[in-house]
Amino acid sequence: MSLPITMKAAVLYGPNDMRLIDAYPVPEPGPGEVIIKVVACAICGTDPDILARGWPNHPPYGEFVFGHEYSGTIAALGPGVTEFEIGERVVVEPHKGCGMCENCRDGLYTTCLNYGSLEKGHRHYGFTTNGGYAEYARIHNICVYKIPGEMSFEDATLITTAGTSLYAIRRAGGFEGGETVVVAGPGPIGLMGVVLARLMGAGTIILIGTRPERLELGLKLGADVAIDLTQENVVERVLALTSGHGADMVLECAGTAQSAADAVEFTKKSGRIAFVGVHSKSPIVPLNARKITLGNLTIAGVRAEGQRSVARALTVLSQNKVDITSLITHTFALGDIHRAFETAEKRLENAIKVVVKP
Repeated sequence: MSLPITMKAAVLYGPNDMRLIDAYPVPEPGPGEVIIKVVACAICGTDPDILARGWPNHPPYGEFVFGHEYSGTIAALGPGVTEFEIGERVVVEPHKGCGMCENCRDGLYTTCLNYGSLEKGHRHYGFTTNGGYAEYARIHNICVYKIPGEMSFEDATLITTAGTSLYAIRRAGGFEGGETVVVAGPGPIGLMGVVLARLMGAGTIILIGTRPERLELGLKLGADVAIDLTQENVVERVLALTSGHGADMVLECAGTAQSAADAVEFTKKSGRIAFVGVHSKSPIVPLNARKITLGNLTIAGVRAEGQRSVARALTVLSQNKVDITSLITHTFALGDIHRAFETAEKRLENAIKVVVKP
């Protein structure tokens, strides 16, 4: 398959200055790399931040193509790539560690100690190197996975989200079958956390949020109880649902100070909390340190989809044939990417996950 010389791409020229370019150069694959013909690219919650403020170590403005939750078909193979064939359906994960630092050697490549260092081999696709809001994208083959079975390209864009939810469960130590899991924040990661918790054998799953339509969707995806925190005291309700003991595991996906503080209060002694939500507006959060210590709590930070969690999430979701399409509420052509971003950021028409298709 021969590649075209130019392609359509959404290019960042500065803060809040994203332009559609009709003749952006198509990248060529280097050693170990592939070129993917992009079919679908989902908008992540971090993408509006990149649009507004850029990202540390991002490519120069005027060249920067972001977007990191994409799927498509293999269009070209770089030297040394034997794992894939032209035309295969694939999906990506955005993190490639340097492979040399202590964290990478331990499988913790999302916190690579050489983050942003191209010369050391680190890549964060759609952040420090170009991504998928384009017709073609270049990526190292170690970050590429074959789409299983009949999973659609659109559903495959959710796999990084699923990988993050699964990584959160693993980082905090997992849970035993039948244990109570609380998911705070019914965004895409939280809702995917509900799906995975159900598939992995959780007992009671409690979902906490503020939007009735998302709470209702969470019940359909596997939650047993939905709590609207604008109507109830969430700490009191969770304790009441757990015989006063609290939850065995909490996935804190809301990223607010109150949600983080509440999570500590309604977690059982010797329970586990995974902090997944990014506290950009309230990074300093007062937590009950006495409860954490005397309650013997395990608390884990979660950075994206490490330890091959994307591959594991693909297996879990494909084997159980879960209908995750309901998380994708809107689809736009690449030419309408500005409207797509507005829909995602402002959550217009109850938007959850918005997908762009070149």
